[in-house]
Amino acid sequence: MIWPFKPRFRKQIARIEISGAIAGGTRKRVLEALEEVKEKKFPALLLRIDSPGGTVGDSQEIYSALKKLQETVKIVASFGNISASGGVYIGMGAQHIVTNPGTITGSIGVILRGNNLERLLDKVGVSFKVIKSGPYKDILSFDRELTQPEQKILQELIDVSYGQFVSTVATARNLDEDVVRSFADGRIFTGAQALELGVVDRVGTEADAKQWAAELADLDPEKVEIYNIEERKPLWNKLLPGNSQATVPWMSPRMQGWLEFELAYQGVPLWLYQAPGNTLPGPFGG
Repeated sequence: MIWPFKPRFRKQIARIEISGAIAGGTRKRVLEALEEVKEKKFPALLLRIDSPGGTVGDSQEIYSALKKLQETVKIVASFGNISASGGVYIGMGAQHIVTNPGTITGSIGVILRGNNLERLLDKVGVSFKVIKSGPYKDILSFDRELTQPEQKILQELIDVSYGQFVSTVATARNLDEDVVRSFADGRIFTGAQALELGVVDRVGTEADAKQWAAELADLDPEKVEIYNIEERKPLWNKLLPGNSQATVPWMSPRMQGWLEFELAYQGVPLWLYQAPGNTLPGPFGG
């Protein structure tokens, strides 16, 4: 959709908020919002990130779109309560980053985890007969231990993705890759520590990030208006009071809660992966 040019947008700062788990729904919404920023010709973008991480591909696509948008728009990222793993990856797509001193950030790395229920299944007398086209088609199955060749394959996969993450941070922050690897070991750190490491530019609030974005766009920080680009809600969400939509449409509230818990407390992974054959439907399933 081509938006008609309206001069008033040239006097405003666009704002996009990325919160919660980064997955397909987040990617679609954010990419659409970034396209709107471009088409309406906003001079600056305030990117608010409050996310523990998510999937590799979705994080990379948002990052790439932000890098492209940098050609015409000044982008300042503001880290909220938590901006870790995939949240950091996306933040690298901004020209400048402001963080609260107590923000939880870092967790730069990649994790792939499967569950081995073999001994439990043996106790209850359950076994599986697997017919597969190749030796690795059921890699990370929950009913058996990983073989050494499988571990080698998965470790190489993780190492490649991790290298991409390190390279992105090093390039965006003008750091040597060895320096990034020295703290990109999965640890989390505060916003104040991130400043010392060179991961962010300034310690401050979202209001400070807004002021910086205004200055970069030659706008009056005291008078400039913020234009919030929000997710387009289905018609029934507008008609029915109190109606809400899960972040992932096919996910039940209980499943949604489980995912949020996993993201927040189990290592804040950049890459979520579930073993083939599990009970999760959709993109996290086999």
